[in-house]
Amino acid sequence: MDFKQTLYKRLAKYAGVDTKSDEAAKTYPSSKGQLVLGRMLAAELKTIGVKNVKLDKYGYVTGTIAATAKGKTPVIGFLAHLDTAPDASGKNVKPRLHKKYAGGNIHISKKLGVILTPKDCPELLKCKGQDLVTASGDTLLGADNKAGLAIIMTAAEHLIKHREIKHGAIRIAFTPDEEVGRGVKYFNVKKFGADVAYTFDGDVAGTIEEETFNADGVKIDIKGKSVHPGTAKDALANAARIAADIVAAWPENRLPETTEKRDGFIMFTDIKAEIEKAGISGIVREHDLGKLKKLEKHLEAIVAEKRVKYPLAEIKLEFKEQYRNMGRVMAKHPGAMANLVAAVKKAGLAPHIKPVRGGTDGARLSFMGLPTPNVFTGGYNYHGRYEWISLDGMNKSAEVLLNLVQEWANPKN
Repeated sequence: MDFKQTLYKRLAKYAGVDTKSDEAAKTYPSSKGQLVLGRMLAAELKTIGVKNVKLDKYGYVTGTIAATAKGKTPVIGFLAHLDTAPDASGKNVKPRLHKKYAGGNIHISKKLGVILTPKDCPELLKCKGQDLVTASGDTLLGADNKAGLAIIMTAAEHLIKHREIKHGAIRIAFTPDEEVGRGVKYFNVKKFGADVAYTFDGDVAGTIEEETFNADGVKIDIKGKSVHPGTAKDALANAARIAADIVAAWPENRLPETTEKRDGFIMFTDIKAEIEKAGISGIVREHDLGKLKKLEKHLEAIVAEKRVKYPLAEIKLEFKEQYRNMGRVMAKHPGAMANLVAAVKKAGLAPHIKPVRGGTDGARLSFMGLPTPNVFTGGYNYHGRYEWISLDGMNKSAEVLLNLVQEWANPKN
């Protein structure tokens, strides 16, 4: 099966809608573009023959494909998210197709000096001979997660056209605001009605994931004291300097850029500072919950030391839970991964099971009662100008979805 042309057209179409989410927004979804894309997808689902299509007030797009298999089979859900990361612009995205990648560097933009190299991204070497897609150098591509949208839509269309493929009832959902951690805030798992689900929100072909980070947010507020610099001795508390001192005190070997695999980290994502007040925002990530708490204790110790060092300042530290490692839930539902592994093998790939160095909607859904592993889409370098995706990888992902529904319809399951 070769869906590459269809997948590219859908990816390019969806990428043309700016759906960058906004963590500071008070609305849900956090950006109007997500509703624009949601309406577009709802209309497309109806056109290809999906039933019970709805776009609700929160921006969730849902629909159903009726079972073709006889007898009782589990209801399977497939999900992807509408938004793109706020880390880079998603406006006026111009996808570029690089046919039959021969290896070596890809000049995403010679003018801007945006060059994708196998040295910086070894995963490229696995894609020699494949058709790759990038943006044009001044935006992200948005394959995270518009590739997932295209994959699910394309596989759904194929299933509706080929009713000889035996499968149980299928539920589809496209969700907003995953990138800012609010993707399933209002999602009604009971109403969705799936027994097991899969997010199509992974990276290179063959990778499947049943674990995520444990994740907390961190916020540090500093209240300083401003006096004239000429009389500042023992009287000034410069909040900007204190913020810089706290960030600099965090160990170099516990940052995202110095860790990999199962290593945890704290990342300071935003600093707003002046003399009288400063604020630091960040994230804490670890696969092991006990180790996550150790990272937080370490930061608490640093802040405590700074309170002694700067007695004229007030320093407040707060951690807020974001999501937890879904591996704890997935261990209770071995069939979800067993069928996924079988579906990947049937697509001619060697399954590579790894923990997500991040999170997905599946993490929260799993703890909400819907076990939801994550499936590759074929891309890499998400959230920035160096993002790329393989159309061949997307094609394999769609094939895995088709295999999955048949695995679940098999009486042995």
